[in-house]
Order: sequence, then C-alpha cells, then structure tokens
Amino acid sequence: MSRASRPHPLLQFSAGGLVVDERGSVLLIRARDLRNQPVWTLPKGALNPGESAADAALREVREETGWECEVVRELESVTYWFQRNGQRIRKSVRWYLMRPLQKVGEHDHEVDEVLWTDPADARARLRYDSDLKLISTL
Repeated sequence: MSRASRPHPLLQFSAGGLVVDERGSVLLIRARDLRNQPVWTLPKGALNPGESAADAALREVREETGWECEVVRELESVTYWFQRNGQRIRKSVRWYLMRPLQKVGEHDHEVDEVLWTDPADARARLRYDSDLKLISTL
C-alpha cells in the first residue's frame, strides 16, 4: 500500500494521575488490555469536550480508583502508537503527580482491582514502558 493511500492515524488525547500518598505508596489499577488480558497500570482516560487535561486526570483517577485527589504538579507527557481493529492510533497522555485527599467511592466497571503499593512492587507489576518511566521518577 502506498503511503498516500494508507489511512491517516487516529489522534487521541488522554490524561492521568500518578497518585502517591504521604508514605510514598503508589495507587495502581488492574484493568484489561486490548487483548482483554489483565494488566496493572496507572489511572488515565480520555478528555471530555471542553475539559482541561488536569480536570480530566482528576476525574479519571476518581472514577477508576474511588479516590479524590489534588494535582501536585504536571509530569512529562507521553506519546505512543498502537493499533485497534486495524486502525493506527497515536495517543498523547498528559500525566500529573497527585496527592490523595479522601476515598469517595469505589472503582468503576473499567477496573478490576485497585491497589496501594510501594514503588518497587509497582515497578514489578507494571508492564507498559510509559508507566515504568513515570514510576522511575519517584
């Protein structure tokens, strides 16, 4: 297939949180990857129309973990490529370091489990390079 006839990649924008408590524990979620396999990762999701990246990150962390948090500072953004149903997707994720304020509910249906753990255990569980890069900043 020539470059001109190849379909354009889909651009997606997400935001997420690296939540760390006063003891240095990290908040992880166990969700499902594109092959429906369990994977430990950090909470993130798509921005709603008109929503800022920071607000989206706070909302996604609350929905996926049940924790209300506050942003401490923005971290380095991550961009990566993947394919879903034959469509190439370029995803850019804006990440924020967060501090938990209070538990306000349970995780949503997209998440199987939520876990507070130390950074070494988090590094052993995480599979995505972008997550490991964020954790390495701790």
